[in-house]
Formats: sequence, C-alpha cells, structure tokens
Amino acid sequence: MSYLLPTYGRFPVTLVRGEGTRVWDDQGKAYLDFCSGIAVCALGHSPDVLVQAIQKQAATLIHCCNLYHIPQQEELARVIVEDHVRIPGKVFFSNSGAESNDGLIKAARKFGHARPQPDGSPRYEVLSFTRSFHGRTLGGINATGQDKVKEGFDPLLPGFRHLPFNDLGALAAAIRPETAAILLEPVQGEGGVNVATPEFLRSAKALCEKHDLLLFLDEVQVGFGRCGETMAWREIAAELEPDGISWAKGMGGGFPIGAFWLSDREIGESIALSSLLGPGSHGTTYGGSPLACAASLSVLGEVPNLIDNVRARAAQIHDTIASWDHPLVTGTRGLGLLVGIGLEVSKMDIPEGKLPAIHLSAELLKAGLLAPPAGPETLRLLPPLNVSEEEVTEALDIVRDTLSAMTTEPAA
Repeated sequence: MSYLLPTYGRFPVTLVRGEGTRVWDDQGKAYLDFCSGIAVCALGHSPDVLVQAIQKQAATLIHCCNLYHIPQQEELARVIVEDHVRIPGKVFFSNSGAESNDGLIKAARKFGHARPQPDGSPRYEVLSFTRSFHGRTLGGINATGQDKVKEGFDPLLPGFRHLPFNDLGALAAAIRPETAAILLEPVQGEGGVNVATPEFLRSAKALCEKHDLLLFLDEVQVGFGRCGETMAWREIAAELEPDGISWAKGMGGGFPIGAFWLSDREIGESIALSSLLGPGSHGTTYGGSPLACAASLSVLGEVPNLIDNVRARAAQIHDTIASWDHPLVTGTRGLGLLVGIGLEVSKMDIPEGKLPAIHLSAELLKAGLLAPPAGPETLRLLPPLNVSEEEVTEALDIVRDTLSAMTTEPAA
C-alpha cells in the first residue's frame, strides 16, 4: 500500500541512483536518461560542479527568509539579467515553473490596474494558446490551453482565453479592451513540441506595442540552453524584447528553483514595469534561498559552454532520424535538445486502451531508455545539455529498434 496521493501514472521502475546521462533502478538495471527529470537535469545526474556548490553552501547557510538580504540571490539575479536575458529588468525567485507563471499573471493584473481601460476599469485578461502548458496551480491550469488539466476544477478563473498557436489572424482579432497580456511558450513542450514561428513572435510583439499589452514568454522548459541559446526565444527571433519571462526546470540542474523576470521599461511617467510588484504584493518563504541560488549559479555558469554541443547533438538527432525513413515516424520538430518525434499511429501495434506515445515510452523503458511522451502522438527527447555523440547514437539505436518491433512495415 502506498501513502502517496495517486496524482501520477507512474512507469513501473524505481530509480535510486544517477551519474551523468545514466540512472539505475533498485534492481541494478542501468538506463540511458533522455528525460532528464523532464528537462531538469541540465548537466546530467550528480555533476561535480553542482554537488560541490550544494555541499559548500549547505555547510554555510541553507535558508534565510526574504526579510533580509541574500548575497547569492543578488548575484544570481545579476547573472540572469546581464549574462542571459541581456535586457534591463528585475528578477523574483520562486520554487517552480507554475509559481513563476503565477507571478507573471499577477504582474499582468497589476499592469491592468496601472494602465486601465478608457472607462477606468482595470484590464485583466491574459491570452494564451491551445496545447500550451503553464503549470498546475489554479492560475496555471486556467492559462493552459488543454481541457484535460481543468477537468473537475470548476468554476474556472475569469480572464483567460486560448487561441490557435501560430495563427496571426486569430491573435489580432482576439484583442479586447480588457486584454492586458499575451503569454506563450517559444516551444510548446507538453503540447507536442510545437515551435513558434519567427513571424508569430514578431507579430505578437507588434500587437503588444500597438495595443499597450505585455508580452510574456514561458521558458520554464525551454530556457537556459535547452533550445540552443541561453534564452529560447533568441533562437527564433533574436531581436525580440519581451516584457516578462518565467523559468524553472533546468536552471537548478535538479535542485528546486524557479524565477520570473520583468522588464525595466517604462509603462508610464517614471513608472517601470518591474516596479509594479512592490513590498506586500508578492512573496515566498523558500524562493531564492542561499542553497537554491548557489545551486543555480553553478549550473548557469556552465550553460554558455554547452551551447555548441546542444546544437551539434540536435543536428545529429534530426539527421539520424530523417535517414531512417521509418514508417512509424512522421518527422521531427523542436529546437536544440527539446526534440519531438511525430508518430504515425495508424501503423503502430498498440494494445487496446493505450495511448501511442505512452506505450512507446513504456517499451523504451524496457529496452533501457527513459524518454517521455509529449501528447498522445509525440515522443520527446530531453537529454542533458552535455550529452555525448556516442550516447545520442546509443539512444537513437534503441528508439529505432523499439519502433521497428511495433510495426509490420519494415524501415527503409
């Protein structure tokens, strides 16, 4: 009997140890990990730089509440703004991506009060997109464009609408007097690995400027090197300047930490967007602790050195899979080391009642590879940013052999 709430449909394996790109279960079996805790273990498992940073800080000061100054927090915020975002702004530290997105939603509401409708009533609406995922808090599920995460949690919060992703006309037509912000993922991870087009990002920014809206980017899964740039949006539209960004997952390398950034740009006379969340408007007990910030500093210090490897390994994955011409593969998509493999489900041998991508993930697990689904018809590859060429080859061999065992049509 388990005393855990049954909130997860877990695969039948118990992991107890990890090193680099491999993990071991409680029976001693090794697995190649191309899940990375769902894009969390950016440097692999138990990297020396992260272990040493945690050990050193844990022996000095683990926690200090935010009533006092925390030097590691100040330094991490400086590194994020100066070295990664490279646009003037301010950072708030949280514990997860959902909390970070909730912070952006609160900032949109504050902005809507500071810049109200012509009749003086506040703006409050956030536009997001179908197949998006923004977390499992009440704010996060209402921003998410997937009905399955909302089931059983009625009544829904007001102030959210979901539009077709990459549809410029639908976005332009959707803006109302009460609209305050647009929230989008540069690459939708949970929704099937869908990449925003450059035209879509640029048009979203232009609409924000035209209608006095905020452009928020959810980089929780895609930020800090995962997509081939330290900030994922720069791999799509490098010149873009968002108003807010959320992060978590890979920024701690496995240690829980999240953050969101707000631009310093002026939204009124001597009023910066980043000044709207003042004392008492937002807070956290654990966010930005000395230990969490020390861990994140050690990870983010390594990210710029891994960008070339991310791009090389991504090209290897896409080129190799394309060379298969496999009957069960419709193609690959994504950016950097967030790769989606589209599945031709009509040709897959799937047991009744099983979703194709979940069944494939289970079969890969048996073969020694961890790789999560991204919706019912997409397999996702999320290896550590420092994965080697040999490890990619090994993983792709497992994927191809497993797919070939699931169809009667031979690969070319």
